[in-house]
Amino acid sequence: MAGPSLPLRVATFLTGLLECLGFAGVLFGWASLVFVFKTERYFEDLCEADAGLLSNATEQADCKAQDERFSLIFTVASFMNNFMTLPTGYIFDRFKTTVARLLAIFFYTSATLTIAFTSADSAVPLFLAMPMLTVGGILFLITNLQIGNLFGKHRSTIITLYNGAFDSSSAIFLFIKLLYEQGISLRASFIFLSACSIWHVGRTFLLMPRGHIPYPLPPNYSYGKSKPVPGEENGNRNVYQLAITWKEETGRRAQQQNLRSFWSYALSRRLAWHLVWLSVIQLWHYLFIGTLNSLLTNLAGGDSSQVSAYTNAFAITQFFGVLCAPWNGLLMDRLKQRYQREAKRTGSSAAAVALLSAVPSLTLTSLLCLGFALCASIPVLPLQYVTFILQVVSRSFLYGGNAAFLTLGFPSEHFGKLFGLVMTLSAIVSLLQFPLFALIKGPLQNNPLYVNVTLLLTTLLTFVHPFLVYRECRSWKEDPSKP
Repeated sequence: MAGPSLPLRVATFLTGLLECLGFAGVLFGWASLVFVFKTERYFEDLCEADAGLLSNATEQADCKAQDERFSLIFTVASFMNNFMTLPTGYIFDRFKTTVARLLAIFFYTSATLTIAFTSADSAVPLFLAMPMLTVGGILFLITNLQIGNLFGKHRSTIITLYNGAFDSSSAIFLFIKLLYEQGISLRASFIFLSACSIWHVGRTFLLMPRGHIPYPLPPNYSYGKSKPVPGEENGNRNVYQLAITWKEETGRRAQQQNLRSFWSYALSRRLAWHLVWLSVIQLWHYLFIGTLNSLLTNLAGGDSSQVSAYTNAFAITQFFGVLCAPWNGLLMDRLKQRYQREAKRTGSSAAAVALLSAVPSLTLTSLLCLGFALCASIPVLPLQYVTFILQVVSRSFLYGGNAAFLTLGFPSEHFGKLFGLVMTLSAIVSLLQFPLFALIKGPLQNNPLYVNVTLLLTTLLTFVHPFLVYRECRSWKEDPSKP
């Protein structure tokens, strides 16, 4: 393999995987952190005494304002997780790796130090700290995805693993919770995370390029402590193009298509239904994670030991996201190879058979979400173990399937803009999680039945997307002249 030495590439890959696993997506372990915050009495002043309850009664009946405050913090932070995808990608494209990583370190360290020095009397800064933590984590992920370019034919596997590691990093807050239960203070844990910035800085200057890692690699390419070779800048790729497994095939397909304007794709029915598919499934995941502590408290009748045990179980299942993520890409790759062989025999449209390979993935993701949503809607505490498993598999399939479909369904020259547009609009939809939570806690008197039934019916709409894609692909195969 041309380019840098194997030990340097392996060190870059392993440390990047560790960085994504330990820092990038910790926000989604929110339920574990909320348990600690409640134990520390954060926002407890919002709880209202109820004269109808005994003095030693559980707090679940009169602390809805506290739960709403935590839900609002997660809503804002999860919104930033998607909304900032486009601007952070631009920062990486425009200012390159070193600047993007230094900005990530600044946001991340500022966030962890802020959390470390908050207390029950000064908890409001969490509204700033959690979004900053999210933005820093996104930049860590984006700057690491390009490492896949160092490994040639294994590029797709590495990119998939990094995305899975992003999901699994939510288990970090579980470790903080377990340490807290063993006497390690919340402040000490977050100061340790802040101190890890020394390691991030070391990776930035010793194991990462100043610019971008081009694909394919030039024979004389070098990075890290070495000065980048001339011509590296000409190998720059959009961050989203670097991140996607199927970019090479779609690039060839784009050259064969009649190019159309960005808006013709942005306003197309295909993208509109894809946005519905992504937004509905993502809303379920965000609502579930953001309200999990409240849900478990209700189902456990306020028993804090049961809430703690189930919170730990949820966080442990999240850790296995890194193992679930590659299966979706493997499914699509195998199907694509099979359909391409058929296309050669039958003379069918290559674009149609490539897009057809996404249909099973889209359908399976919708089925997984429906199963997860059904289990989450049934008020039986032991059933939530099944919910946790379905949720992590569904979430692992969701984001890989989203990116894969956009590369297969649209020309590569519009990919970055369409990806940013879809993620931004889905972020706006995700803001619904807070009013839905407030509706459950308020007018519905802690009974989520009507909200769950409405969302379950809405989930059925996600099956329209793969059906329409399948029908469109069939028409393409019959008439290859169609766009």
